[in-house]
Amino acid sequence: MNGQYFSDNQISDHRLHPDRLFSADPSIRAVARDIYTCIKDLPIISPHGHTDPRWYADNKRFDNPADFLIKPDHYVFRMLYSQGVPMEAVGVPAKEGIEVEQNPRKIWKLFAKNFHLYRGTPSKIWMAHALTEVLGVDEPLNENTADRIYDYIDAKLGTEEFLPRSLFKSFNIEALATTEFAVETLESHKKINTSGWDGRVLTTFRPDDITNPEHPCFQKHMGILAEQTGEDVSSWDSYLEAIRKRRAFFKETGATATDHGFPTAFTTILSKEKCQELLTKAIAGACSPEEAELFRGHMLIENARMSCDDGLVMQIHVGCLRNHNTEVYNKFGSDKGCDIPTQVNFVNGFRPLLCEVGNNPNLTIIAFNMDETTYSREIAPLAGHYPALKIGPAWWFHDSPEGMMRYRRQVTEAAGFYNTVGFNDDTRAFLSIPARHDVARRVDSNFLAHYVCEHLLSMTEALEIAKDLTYSLPKQAYRL
Repeated sequence: MNGQYFSDNQISDHRLHPDRLFSADPSIRAVARDIYTCIKDLPIISPHGHTDPRWYADNKRFDNPADFLIKPDHYVFRMLYSQGVPMEAVGVPAKEGIEVEQNPRKIWKLFAKNFHLYRGTPSKIWMAHALTEVLGVDEPLNENTADRIYDYIDAKLGTEEFLPRSLFKSFNIEALATTEFAVETLESHKKINTSGWDGRVLTTFRPDDITNPEHPCFQKHMGILAEQTGEDVSSWDSYLEAIRKRRAFFKETGATATDHGFPTAFTTILSKEKCQELLTKAIAGACSPEEAELFRGHMLIENARMSCDDGLVMQIHVGCLRNHNTEVYNKFGSDKGCDIPTQVNFVNGFRPLLCEVGNNPNLTIIAFNMDETTYSREIAPLAGHYPALKIGPAWWFHDSPEGMMRYRRQVTEAAGFYNTVGFNDDTRAFLSIPARHDVARRVDSNFLAHYVCEHLLSMTEALEIAKDLTYSLPKQAYRL
């Protein structure tokens, strides 16, 4: 880095550099800038995420900086926990009988004191973007500035421009999907749909609670499913019909996709008799781990068949051992940052699924993966052949600048750009949505700039691809 570049671009520590995530090579950086300039202001398509639909339905002010920026984000308290900070001290909601910190200012100050721990992580990029670009904080966050910044953000949250619907508009979000379990009543989505507001917030049907015998709510939710649909869910045919009815309900409420989060990519086709046997055991809570895997594997294919009928896009998230830390799970429940990537076998695991429905060009299956070793060896070649299969973006632990770049490098040659589906943010933290999309746009711009400078793409082609990755592909893949 020459001295002139350093002096011209020196930005104070808390500000984001305009050339962040672009190559240090000046020729590549210049092309990346040009590409990014053409896509940075495109509308955000956020087709898969976990923000709370009540925010948009009720449009009430967010409570305080800690509840807004820290408690919903398991990336934040995961890092703190790894450094010995108890989740109780960060106010993470716990099960009955466990006391947690209730003072939001104390939680904020603890976070600020430890903000240096996030250096080098995507969480630092996202949080810095939220603080500076969205909230307008003009000094670095640390133990000494914590109180001032807390008061400043708290005052901001009390203004109309920081109400959920106002932020939705200022973020330039064209469409956003949340994710709800199969027996959810979708009251918030109904309220949004009838409110007259022009923001587009959709639900996503996630049936793990009624298709995974090892889900902690399986038995309870099967009882609710029976009540909601009037079906005898202990009978295999009626059970499938009950799922069809719930899918139809979600679709009527606005859903365009389903989502399935299982530990492996195993799929299988079982006889009706075997399915009935496993269903009976599952309802009784008597499935062995092997039987639960068989049940899940068959239900992925049943849901794929249903997607062929009702047109809902099928997302499959695999490769994660959830709730690895049993102590944390027992205290705080699921989704608390202790889910760990595992190895995945797509070639053999997905073969029954793809042989059954993979040749259907009217079906879209989007596969998300946490096992990077399969990108070029398995998932890209599969998506490069089967018409129904698309590759989901770099996900979770790999939703990072380096993870996104590795993803593009490993899948593009075998699958091309157009067997991928752009980017989605998959977040519970509302303010991280524009930050995450900005990171993806910068990484893709930088990746395409390499192709231009190496004369593998013309600039015209690169600009077209950038716009498709940012906007057209997710909109098309999710039928938005």
